[in-house]
This record gives sequence, C-alpha cells and structure tokens, in this order.
Amino acid sequence: MAICLITGSGGLIGGETTRFFADKGFDVVGVDNNMRSYFFGKDASTKWHVEQLKKKLPGYTHVDADIRDESAMDKLFARFGKGIEVVVHTAAQPSHDWAAREPLTDFDVNARSTLVLLEATRKHCPEASFIFTSTNKVYGDTPNRLPLVERDTRWELDGTHPWHKHGIDETMSLDMSTHSVFGASKVAADIMVQEYGHYFGMNTVCFRGGCLTGSGHSGAELHGFLAYLVKCGMTGTPYTVFGYKGKQVRDNIHSSDLVNMFWHFIQNPRPGEVYNAGGSRHSNCSMLEAITMCEEITGKPFNWSYAEDNRIGDHLWWISDVSKFRMHYPDWQYTYGIRDIIEEIHGNTRVDD
Repeated sequence: MAICLITGSGGLIGGETTRFFADKGFDVVGVDNNMRSYFFGKDASTKWHVEQLKKKLPGYTHVDADIRDESAMDKLFARFGKGIEVVVHTAAQPSHDWAAREPLTDFDVNARSTLVLLEATRKHCPEASFIFTSTNKVYGDTPNRLPLVERDTRWELDGTHPWHKHGIDETMSLDMSTHSVFGASKVAADIMVQEYGHYFGMNTVCFRGGCLTGSGHSGAELHGFLAYLVKCGMTGTPYTVFGYKGKQVRDNIHSSDLVNMFWHFIQNPRPGEVYNAGGSRHSNCSMLEAITMCEEITGKPFNWSYAEDNRIGDHLWWISDVSKFRMHYPDWQYTYGIRDIIEEIHGNTRVDD
C-alpha cells in the first residue's frame, strides 16, 4: 500500500491532506505533537482534530513526535521506507509575532526541521514527492512597494501595473526587504526545498501560500485570520485590526483547493518548482470587507477595534498569481470563493469550548 507521510496532520492543511489522501487509497502516517497549543494556547490545540482523524480514518497511523528530533524522524522514515510515496510537510510555527518571542525555536521548527525531513526523505524514500507548504511571507514587505491606490474598503494595485489583472507572480524578489523572523525562517526552508530538487534531483516543490483557510482551522489571534475572525463574530469576542485602516487585502484559498494542487503536482512532478498558491482574483478580501461579510452571515454586529500600528513585515496588498501552476497543471480549478469559505467556516465552527 502506498504511504503518504504528513507533518502537522492535526492542522488545517495537514488534516485536509490526510483526509484527501486516505480517500485516494493511501495509508497515511500523520506526525503531530500539538505544538500549536504551545505557540497559541489551549484554544488553538489540534488535539480535537487528531482524535477526529483517528476515529474516522482506519488507514491513519498517528505518530506523536517532534520533527526537530533528527533521530526520531530517521527511525520513522526507516520504519516505512520506500513505501512512502508522498511527504507533505505542513508543520510550522506560523506567526510573525510569536517568532520574535523565540527566534531560535521558530528557526528550528521552520527551517532546521525541514532539512531534517528532506534528509530523511533522501535517505529512505528518494523517489517520493516532497511537498512543502511555504508562504508568501518569503517575499517580505516587498509587496508594499507596489503602486497602491486607496479605495473605500481596500487598498488596490494601480490598474496600469502588469500584476493588476492576475496578482503577484513568482518573479518578485526575496531580497532587501523586512521579512519578520518568521518570514526569514520560511525563506531558509523554502530555498533548501528547492535545492534538494535542483541539486539532488528529488521531486520537491514549494507552495507559497497566501491565507490558507477552511473550517478545519484552529484559529487564534496570532494565526488563522478568517477562522478566528468568524469565531469572534459568532461569540462577540473583541477583535483587533492592526494598521493600514483595515483595508489590507488578503487572498484566501480553501484548504481543499490547495491540497488538490498537491495532488496534481504528484501526478507529474517538476523537481525544485515554486508556485504562488492563494485565492488570486477569484477569492480575496480586505479586513473591512471580511468583517462586513461576517456580519451579514452571522446576523450579528462585529465587536472590533483598531490599532494604528501594523504588524512588522505585514502586507498592505497581497493577491497571488496562480497562472504558472495553471499553465503546468491546466486541469486544476478552484471550488471555493471567499464568501463560500466564510459561510463554511461559520457552519462548522465550534463555539462551546
């Protein structure tokens, strides 16, 4: 039986990937030690998600291990060997703010652990596809130098700019920008994943995500934009918008649409490739627009306040151009738009614990 090994299996993308590959007939080995609760507190725990996977998926094997532990990862990969056909690395420390508190932990989790996993893959299952969930934060604050125009509810890219129609593509520079500590650790991992594709010829790929979202997200204030926003809208919990007049724009891709990208890649791997992976012009919103939609869907006024200072390295405007991926894999399509996503999160959000 083919095996898909997934790190961060209790997280949003990890859980979605687990269900997807189990449905495709893979045995799934999920690695998750619930570090998200260490990062963001008990409300962000992924334990509920892991228990759900264990109960519902008979072909799921859970491993409570730390991806920073080189010996543990080597033993795990040796156990399953060349039966591993796909490695999906979704585990991460995902917050700008948290990374600044513990830079060494952030770098170990995001960068060094990625190298540990790449080496384990090269040693035990070198033919496997290695899928890395990178981030658009590898571009730092370079997007903020784009010619932006202020509209009533959002910042928007000047209509004469070549990126206006489809969004930002992979040619944007990673250099000479403020990334945040988190962004810098993800750059290190991103480049290493590319290198194992180019240097060793492995089937590696980086998906540089925008806002990845869906009802499986354990949203917290420091990470999980839409999931946390909807939960606040449903419970009346105060929500703070940080800077940019609340007009900062994010593209949002549903976890199932992203995982479907993974599937298309492994059918025809392109070693060392990089793809921007977000909602593009198909699915995006500003903070103000998201709040308005949340009020419409919940039927409740949204309890929010504004803080003048934006988060360091935060983007004013980000919309991903997914044209390169679509050119390489033309059968892939979106299934969720922005309102679809918010409605699904609303319908599936737990507010009683």
